[in-house]
Amino acid sequence: MSPSPHLVARGAARPRTLVLLLPGGRARSTAAAVPFGVAALRMVPFGRAVAGPGVAVWRLRYRYRGWNEPRRHPVADARWALAEAARRHPGVPVVLVGHSMGGRVALHTATEPGVAGVCALAPWIEPPDDALPIDPAVPLLLAHGDRDRVTDPAASARFAAVHGARFVSVPGEGHALLRHYRTWNRLVREFVGALVTP
Repeated sequence: MSPSPHLVARGAARPRTLVLLLPGGRARSTAAAVPFGVAALRMVPFGRAVAGPGVAVWRLRYRYRGWNEPRRHPVADARWALAEAARRHPGVPVVLVGHSMGGRVALHTATEPGVAGVCALAPWIEPPDDALPIDPAVPLLLAHGDRDRVTDPAASARFAAVHGARFVSVPGEGHALLRHYRTWNRLVREFVGALVTP
């Protein structure tokens, strides 16, 4: 039996805004994603950073650890999560926050119904992604450490320039986002806070 995606839900039971956290992963792997892996745990502080009145925070656990081109398993999982959000909380806007592969997932689902904003942290971006359809009315933030050797800061800057999005470079930061964790938490908190429905 194939694994199923899973949501860890916290925060408001009847939210005005929902934040969907999208963790990183690997380029290729059909191993089942684990609930307490490093990629999943890295998203926990961002969930705490955005928690507040009227905000629900959902952390998605993918079926598989890998992106697995051309299947793009985590993109399908994120679409499932967005459909769940629409079913459980009709009309509630969803803000996507993704790290690494999760940032790429967020960019690939940015035009899905209900998405009100996308925050991509150290996203994994390949050149074809520059042609993704991005709605200019949906706020988009890409942030990347300038010492990242896992994903390419220049690719994030290029993507932001192509789509007229905001790009933030974090000096001295690598891929794990731990050296300047307060900066990352602040960026996410401020981005989401500006989109929280009153």
